[in-house]
Amino acid sequence: MQNSIPFAEVLDAADRLSLPEREELVDILHRRMIEQRREEIANDVRDAEHEYQAGGCRPVGANELIKEILS
Repeated sequence: MQNSIPFAEVLDAADRLSLPEREELVDILHRRMIEQRREEIANDVRDAEHEYQAGGCRPVGANELIKEILS
């Protein structure tokens, strides 16, 4: 995503808000970031399910996984 407004301008604009408006802005941004992260996780899960269904991976036990990570 391309920034259309320089970051410094966004900060300057936020400084011109009242304290309650800044608190609301922080809350809105936080909720949007949470939603974006949820979408990223859902996409990762879908990708993993497609990879599994295509035979690109196989289920393994915890001990085998740890061995693979450490090797």
